Amino acid sequence: MTQEYLSSQAETDVPTSVTPASTYRLQLCPEFPFAAAEAEVAYLASLGVSHLHLSPVLEAVPGSTHGYDVTDHTRVRAELGGERGLRALAATAREHGLGVVLDIVPNHMAVPSPLRLNRPLWEVLREGPASPYAAWFDIDWEAGDGQVLLPVLAEPLDPAEVKVVGGVLRCGEHEFPLREGAAALETAELLAAQWYRPACWREARTALNYRRFFTISDLIGVRVEDPEVFTATHAKVLELVRDGVVSGLRIDHVDGLADPREYLRRLRAGVGEGCWIVVEKILAPRERLPADWPVAGTTGYDALHRVDGVFADPVGVDELARLYRESTAAPSWEETAAAATREVLTGDLAAELATLQRRAGADLAAAVRELLIAYPVYRPYPGEPDMPARALEQAASRAGAHAVAGVRDLVARDPAFAARFAQTSAALRAKSLEDRAFYRWAPLLSATEVGGEPGRPAVSVAGFHAYCADLERDWPASGTVLSTHDTKRSADVRARISTLSQAPEHMAGPGDGGPDPRAAWVARQTALGLGEVPERGPRLSAALLKAAREAGLHTSWTEPDERYEAGITEAASRPGALPADLPPELREAARANLLGMTLLHLAMPGVPEVYQGEESEYRALVDPDNRRPAVHPREAAALLEAGGTPRGVAQEKLALTTALLRLRRSRPDLFAGYAPLAARGPAADHCVAFARSTGLIAVATRLSHRLAGAGGWRDTLLPLPAGRWTSLPYGDVHEGEVALSVLLADRPAVVLIGSEAAG
Repeated sequence: MTQEYLSSQAETDVPTSVTPASTYRLQLCPEFPFAAAEAEVAYLASLGVSHLHLSPVLEAVPGSTHGYDVTDHTRVRAELGGERGLRALAATAREHGLGVVLDIVPNHMAVPSPLRLNRPLWEVLREGPASPYAAWFDIDWEAGDGQVLLPVLAEPLDPAEVKVVGGVLRCGEHEFPLREGAAALETAELLAAQWYRPACWREARTALNYRRFFTISDLIGVRVEDPEVFTATHAKVLELVRDGVVSGLRIDHVDGLADPREYLRRLRAGVGEGCWIVVEKILAPRERLPADWPVAGTTGYDALHRVDGVFADPVGVDELARLYRESTAAPSWEETAAAATREVLTGDLAAELATLQRRAGADLAAAVRELLIAYPVYRPYPGEPDMPARALEQAASRAGAHAVAGVRDLVARDPAFAARFAQTSAALRAKSLEDRAFYRWAPLLSATEVGGEPGRPAVSVAGFHAYCADLERDWPASGTVLSTHDTKRSADVRARISTLSQAPEHMAGPGDGGPDPRAAWVARQTALGLGEVPERGPRLSAALLKAAREAGLHTSWTEPDERYEAGITEAASRPGALPADLPPELREAARANLLGMTLLHLAMPGVPEVYQGEESEYRALVDPDNRRPAVHPREAAALLEAGGTPRGVAQEKLALTTALLRLRRSRPDLFAGYAPLAARGPAADHCVAFARSTGLIAVATRLSHRLAGAGGWRDTLLPLPAGRWTSLPYGDVHEGEVALSVLLADRPAVVLIGSEAAG
């Protein structure tokens, strides 16, 4: 990395802007609290990021490794260092020119053990519908005959274990609040007198009568649509924003809320216009974020799909699908998705479906089911003119047009029913597609990512440019990501797996890496993506076991097949059963994918997020693997800072990432506008190039393995805008029409800075 682009841009006194130049995600936990994050601030500032992005910080279940299981909205989590620790971290960040973005969880709270940790829920269970906290939760008291089902027991309730001790009701190791005046009752009457019914966890599937997060009964939905509930659950967050501790918010699972638009308007009124807000919203390929939401955009899974997709070869994708179906006898993607949707709705979400059908009435029950199955996006929103015509037609073909029209009318006239329909639809999409069908459809694992379209993962260069132009026009401050705490594979693992779309012959006969052909296919691609890394065997085993359970074909979380699972773990640990690394002929293609994806992500419109450790090569599988403590490449960074030449792909990525992050922070004017640049010549389709403003150009190689097989760039040219252009971070100069064989001679991706911008 040349010193020319390092000395001034490494300074940490750059003022914090309202809109981040970039964010860096840190996963906080008791083993990595605020103090540990504070110790990383100087290093992160030297990378060039403008904002820290913290995982949830409010009080959570003790020992929680993620913080999404909130128990108390009024306090900052003590295990992380409490509010004093958070404010100290923010102060240190400000000293280094960094702001803080906070991940908040409005949709749900924990059903913790012990239950008393969630005081609002404890009081509702003690006092019932008359509790001042009753409005906090979506509880169908009628469905439970006046009791809330609490599926927290490992086995069906044994009355002999029920005791009243110290003013509470105990069932084995579990403790519950005691309804006033019930302590002296006999066991049967005692249990019947409570506002809750302790039950085995298995009953949740069919008898649960409170709204939850997806299918997780340990997370109870919160009614933030109630103004008093909103105020109570957001007071601490609003205080942190007003005090300048926090300057941005990420809203977790916005589609779980009854009325996202109204929630976001209330939130915006509370934090003011200066707070950057993005929402975790999964957009279908042709879906658009509602234009009247008062946010900067999404968290960026839509960008992930486009960046990944432009490096996937559509011809190879089709060949992989053919080989996969031939070797596994699997149905098509469309059939896989449809089967998973029906299965999840009528099985995992049977209680949620029953709630809607009960409200709609017996005559409309089938139409409710079929309309949920047919819905093409995550959910409808209040105020939309009508449901999609195709969904109505598809549902009518199974349940009858009259009944479907009845459900449509019910949604239109009954806000409470409409909200629950929408919330159930969102849960259904997430669980049936991302958490089931994506694990069943395995021709190209890099395509089965959050926000992706596994049946058609490839994105053309023109499609990528169209997306970027729309993003710059409509949501220029939207978040963009390549790796998150929720991605099934980090970007660099996906970059390696994606090379198979250029050489599908490497998946012809995936070997004996699992107990059946589908498992062997998944295992082979996962092993190729992960490559040679520390603790490879246990990490592979854990990820493959999770994939098999989520797929739910031969084993599951609730009904594990020990023999089948043993076959998975045995193959993952058996020497020679799985490849140790990519074939040599694909390693250069993996490098091209990795650096090209990095460049596009950091140079395209939006606010890019770097996940912890992702500034260098970062190979991680599904959680909990991707939530391991980050290892920052400090020695490599120091070497590059001193003017050293990057050695190996990890240092190349670090150099490119650092250069672009610093440029984004010090010269945000360069990252405005968007103009595609078209190459000319026999290999033009292998080039992705665009200009930002008039002073920055990004050029990346795509499908490099195919390119090499066709003879390379040959006489393919890229016409540059007028002026002299210097490559960053290497320093070579170009102007006019540049031969791509020269520009990209020893690197697959390059960013160019115009002479006026460099001056």
